[in-house]
Amino acid sequence: MSRAPRPPLPGHKSDETRIAEMIRVDHAGEYGAVAIYEGQLAVFGKIPSKVRIANQLRHMAEDEQAHLDAFDGFIRTRKVRPTALMPIWKIAGRTLGVATALMGEKAAHACTEAVETVIEGHYTDQIAELEVSGEADLAETFTTFRDEEVAHKNLAVDEGAKDAFGYPVLSKLIEAGCRTAIGITTKI
Repeated sequence: MSRAPRPPLPGHKSDETRIAEMIRVDHAGEYGAVAIYEGQLAVFGKIPSKVRIANQLRHMAEDEQAHLDAFDGFIRTRKVRPTALMPIWKIAGRTLGVATALMGEKAAHACTEAVETVIEGHYTDQIAELEVSGEADLAETFTTFRDEEVAHKNLAVDEGAKDAFGYPVLSKLIEAGCRTAIGITTKI
């Protein structure tokens, strides 16, 4: 005879509530990532001498769009309320993308490296939580996404992200922005 699951202790979130937060935040994050690449491609995609980076950005944008499509599905099937801040994240993402592209290829790669550094840790923490809560399928999906984000980060580093003008400051600002967006989107 199996026992009914115990309700969460006061001050603790149920697994369903926590998973809904994860889906809401990750959905918004993938939406923002697509917007960043749109902004960067709006600059590099129009310059004939920037075909190489434009192709790299298109490939990463395609990965992010596939992630976003998956999270659109999770939002629907798990009946999760998306963040009310989507319009803000769209504007912020595109602005960050355009600004870093205008600063040059290395700055655009520094943006990718900073974002993906935060996201790698974020997904890793979520994967551990999901494995404990018995959400093996979701953990597997998040693992695939994390690994693709790490590949983006590694490409950015290989392309000179850390050689961007003002890299330490640029990187820390972008990382702080990502962490702030994650915190806000968890609730709103």
